Amino acid sequence: MNTKTKLQLSTMMFLEFFIWGGWFVTMGTYLSQAFSATGGQLAMAYETQSIGAIVAPFIIGLIADRYFSAQKILGILHLAGAFLLYQAAVSPDFNAFYPYILIYMILYMPTLALVNSVAFRQMKDPSKEFANIRVLGTIGWIVAGVLIGYLGWESKNLLQNTFYFTAGASVLLGLFSFTLPKTPPTSTESASIRDILGLDALSMLNDARFLVFFIASILICIPLAFYYQHANQFLNEIGMEAAAGKMTLGQMSEVGFMLLLPLFLKRYGIKTTLLFGMIAWALRYVLFAYGDVGAQSWMLIFGILLHGICYDFFFVSGQIYTDYKAGTKFKSAAQGLITLATYGLGMLIGFRSAGYITDQYVMGETHDWTQIWILPAGFSVAVFLFLFLSFKNEKIEIEA
Repeated sequence: MNTKTKLQLSTMMFLEFFIWGGWFVTMGTYLSQAFSATGGQLAMAYETQSIGAIVAPFIIGLIADRYFSAQKILGILHLAGAFLLYQAAVSPDFNAFYPYILIYMILYMPTLALVNSVAFRQMKDPSKEFANIRVLGTIGWIVAGVLIGYLGWESKNLLQNTFYFTAGASVLLGLFSFTLPKTPPTSTESASIRDILGLDALSMLNDARFLVFFIASILICIPLAFYYQHANQFLNEIGMEAAAGKMTLGQMSEVGFMLLLPLFLKRYGIKTTLLFGMIAWALRYVLFAYGDVGAQSWMLIFGILLHGICYDFFFVSGQIYTDYKAGTKFKSAAQGLITLATYGLGMLIGFRSAGYITDQYVMGETHDWTQIWILPAGFSVAVFLFLFLSFKNEKIEIEA
């Protein structure tokens, strides 16, 4: 890959995740500040991600893969997204805000697959080249959080600016997308709904070990949703300064543990790696339950830093395991199926559950966060035990 193409793809990844990280992390805090949103309303706003994840395969399978170049669809979706983010910013109440963010996420989630498609098509050896490009996405997310913290938008009730900010970035990426390397359609054949949803990969569930993993993946996404939906709101309520900036420590941790993952897989195997990822979620929520600003602030920071283990050791290793179990026949379909199940079904249940539970522990203008965080911690332990006991006498090791 030449230097120009590498710079183009790196910039694309940076902006793609800068946009998402620039408003998604702090949306719960914004809705609480601006509209006094309930937990149920926060759940509605965040579960738009899950709805987008469910709809995304139709957009990619029916349109991107068959009729138009990926970079052109990417540009159109981001330009439309810029308008929707701006409209969300000027919305006077939650009822006006929600339709814009719903439509936005339906359009944004397919772009996650599109940027990968554009990148992969330019690479001769994706296994060696992709990580160096994709890491710019994580850096983009980090930069967005650091800027929000540096500008003090959380403490000054100025989080509306995050939507203006990311709308501008979306315009930039939309226009930039038309300059990306050409990525024409990969297929001219008609696609069935079965092909689009990857339903052929359902045959993998006949393997009892993969079925257990599949169910555990859905279940662990339920407590995961608590973090995405309420962590920034929680940190701001208890008085942490520049919470969005400090939360980027989780993405920094993610980069580090991504580099350690191959070594961990080789030494301990996929089963132990998956279990480590699960128990890390429980530990994180216990730290949040009993941590506080002041003497216990180390507990909050440590909980944030666990993000690398939480995400990489379960989700990334789970994708590796899924790819291994799929073999050559169902690789794409299998990844689509696990994404639909986790980010679609699992997190949809999680966001709705998190909204309901937080509404049960309201104390004046704040929440009883100790009680709130203990619940997903306990659920994470239950999922860990389910996977551990199911695989107690089973070997599911693969070559890393």
